[in-house]
Amino acid sequence: MALLFGATTVNYVDRQVLGILAPTLSRELRWTETDYAAIVSWFSVAYGLGLLVMGRVMDRIGVRAGLALAVLVWSLAAMGHALARTVAGFGIARALLGAGESGNFPAAVKAVAEWFPQKERALATGIFNAGSNVGVIVAALLVPSIALGLGWRWAFLATGALDLLWLALWLALYRAPERASIESIERTSWRALLGRRQTWAFIVGKALTDPVWLFFLFWLPKFLDASFGVRLAGLAAPLVVIYVAADVGSITGGWMSGALIRRGWSVNRGRKTALLAAALCILPTMFAPAAGSMWVAVGIVSVAAGAHQWWSANLFTTVSDMFPRGAVASVVGIGGCAGLFSAFGLQRLTGTILQATGGNYGPIFAALGLAYVGALALIHLLVPRLEPAVASLAAGR
Repeated sequence: MALLFGATTVNYVDRQVLGILAPTLSRELRWTETDYAAIVSWFSVAYGLGLLVMGRVMDRIGVRAGLALAVLVWSLAAMGHALARTVAGFGIARALLGAGESGNFPAAVKAVAEWFPQKERALATGIFNAGSNVGVIVAALLVPSIALGLGWRWAFLATGALDLLWLALWLALYRAPERASIESIERTSWRALLGRRQTWAFIVGKALTDPVWLFFLFWLPKFLDASFGVRLAGLAAPLVVIYVAADVGSITGGWMSGALIRRGWSVNRGRKTALLAAALCILPTMFAPAAGSMWVAVGIVSVAAGAHQWWSANLFTTVSDMFPRGAVASVVGIGGCAGLFSAFGLQRLTGTILQATGGNYGPIFAALGLAYVGALALIHLLVPRLEPAVASLAAGR
């Protein structure tokens, strides 16, 4: 768990550097809103396509080798941002970063499915997923000081180098659990997976909610800058508050459904109750642009960030609830791809709306607040019960 938590942490440190530097780079390099939207959207495209490939890679060659390869690629891509000079150059660097980073979550969810029994998986997922928020906090504390002291290029170089330290520990310490090496693992085709409603429930959940999280990562610094005049030196405090709340949500959400299941609730009822609680907590996000002060807005977004990670820990766990270990990473990859392509569309749309309205975030936050309630309704329609797909997959393999 410590290794998976560490991988997710360095993953998000690298992912967040550009978002923190966005207001500074936009002024220095004279980016428009649509320029920035294009840059971050290429990350989403590459991440989404990479998830399809990486999910299959993890199921075929295993977590140890697959995650090591992914981390090496994203570390080099993260440091490669320091060489960029143009919008196109940053777009290429973001695409390479997305391709490498796409390996993290399929690997981590698969490792949890291999190591933990069903009643503990949501909490285990919540713990490694909490690394995403710690990564943003670390970036918020490190990046401004590095950029202000040494220049923005050094921020990319220094944070990218952290991945190589983690990689050395991973290769030295991680081995697959013995049972995974001796049990036969049945692999299934994408065609068989896409023919199951369980897969589509996860696809819908990711497609409607992943864009919200990526909006927070890539646009919050710009929102705070545009709405409340928060510059680079003042970003650390609000971002730390938001992502500490997200950490609490990730771990608490994972614990909640596991606790309900241990008390005798069905897996279906426990997971969906946890998802409903998260969806309801995110509704007030719609009112963040109308907040009277920065800290009111930060409070609203903090609740939303915590609720998203609450949601995410349980949504990821539904995959291991419904699929055998040999298909888990592939399903996570398919759903993640849908989420990232949906995020690509929202990022382009966000840039267009902000450019056309002179920076009106109201319509965007309204859509973010409603996304989770809609996603849960569709998930329940597709899978009224979180039934295992094992038998049907075996027939369609």
